[in-house]
Amino acid sequence: MSDTRFSFPQDTLRGLAARVLDLARAGGATAAETEVSEGFGQTVSVRKGEVETLEYNKDKGVSLTVYIGQRRGHASTSDFSEDALRRTVDKALVIARYTAEDDCAGLADAELLARDVPDLDLYHPWDLPVEGAIELARACEAAALGVDGRINNSEGATVSTQESQFIYANSLGFSGGYPTSRHSISCAVIAEEAGTMQRDYWYDTARAAGDMAAADTVGRRAGERTVRRLNARKLGTRQCPVLFEAPIASGLIASFVSAVSGGHLYRKSSFLLDSLGSRVFPAFMQIQERPFLPRGLASAAFDHEGVATHDRDVVKNGVVQGYFLGSYSARKLGMKSTGNAGGNHNLIIPSTGEDFEGLLRKMGTGLLVTELLGHGMNMVTGDYSRGAAGFWVEDGQIAYPVEEITVAGNLKDMFLGIQAIGTDVEVRGSRRVGSILIDRMTVAGE
Repeated sequence: MSDTRFSFPQDTLRGLAARVLDLARAGGATAAETEVSEGFGQTVSVRKGEVETLEYNKDKGVSLTVYIGQRRGHASTSDFSEDALRRTVDKALVIARYTAEDDCAGLADAELLARDVPDLDLYHPWDLPVEGAIELARACEAAALGVDGRINNSEGATVSTQESQFIYANSLGFSGGYPTSRHSISCAVIAEEAGTMQRDYWYDTARAAGDMAAADTVGRRAGERTVRRLNARKLGTRQCPVLFEAPIASGLIASFVSAVSGGHLYRKSSFLLDSLGSRVFPAFMQIQERPFLPRGLASAAFDHEGVATHDRDVVKNGVVQGYFLGSYSARKLGMKSTGNAGGNHNLIIPSTGEDFEGLLRKMGTGLLVTELLGHGMNMVTGDYSRGAAGFWVEDGQIAYPVEEITVAGNLKDMFLGIQAIGTDVEVRGSRRVGSILIDRMTVAGE
């Protein structure tokens, strides 16, 4: 694994981290942690065949948290010079001296820190000249525009490549880090018929460029999704089954993760308080955390505090087996960190066996949701209400597109009302799940 594309060797970042910790210790810190990082990337956007934006980014930084007893201070800098490091340490120490004590503040428990850091194959540089990126973006957009003559406008196609590396270290002796990459292709177009317009998009993203769909495939998908939304109708208010398409379904899992994460739990602002050991989903439902997936977009051998990650069952047979906790929230709850400072790692939600067409047949008559609008979710009560668009389904077949509707329910009921999970698994993020069919929700329209 080469890091020669970066401005600094990893050993240099490691040395900077060690120096910052030494300065903090000399300044009176009883404990400290730091992250030293750098990254760079290129993003090209094309609209109607012409280059619209060309962006290069390059940054670096040092962030430091110090503890004086149980007083905490934080500071950061983008300057790697000795003088800047000293000033940053001094600022963090001054802040710590003026903050109130917090009996839950401090580094992660030493016994939880990662001992082994396997190579998870997360770094795949994409040597993509800007001319090549422009041609890919043009090909993506052209494929979208070529799907149907009713596609008469474009919001453009974008090709992005990003690389970064980091070292996290703390005064307990932990030091670890690695380079990562993330690349993406996206496209959004507009279609018009009978005086009405519809817009849709598609994208792909991966650690390695070769794992993404071809640019023209992404474009065609964007065009096909746009055209199928033409001549959308409104619905009257009703209650019916709702099928959340896979990219949208991952958001339902995100709502669960948020509800059983430390911040909401210790503040008592979650509708799933004290849910450990309780049935939240149907008995067939499993949610597995798998941090060590090669090339996974949320793979990591340790979290943002150096705590080792582990394969685990978060939900087993519908019952909550564990929360998502960092060190601070764990102490607030009288528990141990789960290695989730910074968020969840790859979550796998196994399918119940139906493909997408099988889910439509199982639903029979109901609503297929392909887009959600707004943020109408109450984390305290679980009440859920979102603007939506999608398709009305009759006799297991898509009948016509619909728009200007709202889907509403309560997440507790929605989770327990899950009927099936599709094989059309969405893998472009940290939650791998297929489309989710829910037995009954309120659909508000005309």
